Amino acid sequence: MEPGVRERLARFSATLNWFLERFCALLVALMVLDIWFGIIARYLLELGLTWTEELARYLMIWAALVAVPCAAYHREHIGLTIVSDCLPRLPRIALHLALDLLGIAFFLFLFVYGLRMTADGPNQYAMIFGLTMTLPYAAVPVSAGLTVWQILVAMIRDRGDWHGRLKEAGQ
Repeated sequence: MEPGVRERLARFSATLNWFLERFCALLVALMVLDIWFGIIARYLLELGLTWTEELARYLMIWAALVAVPCAAYHREHIGLTIVSDCLPRLPRIALHLALDLLGIAFFLFLFVYGLRMTADGPNQYAMIFGLTMTLPYAAVPVSAGLTVWQILVAMIRDRGDWHGRLKEAGQ
């Protein structure tokens, strides 16, 4: 792949990650405000608002799942760095590639499964809000699709580094 294309992909991925991190922070902030409001409403105002718990649950689900592609961008997703740090360069590269491919396979499966879940969402309703479960379920394929993208771009980004390191090592 041409260096210019790799750089553009890396820039787009970094910009996407920047927005995702802020969106995740916004969701967490809204969740905290919602929980505080629920506590104040229940114990100080003695109101029996039940929707605050359900809203907090859906905000937490979205925040947690939006954080997954951010972790993939920083290569902080599932993996044991202690093992890869002890390996020589070539086996370390092979291990990272295998973990990336395994991650892509898993998140592609999750993407397809999430699309099916989301398609079933209009037939299911949230208990308190009475809204369909389409939006809460949509967090799964959105997160999985973004994670696949971030892992692919990280592979392309790192491939250039790996290629240069292998040439330097004469392997």
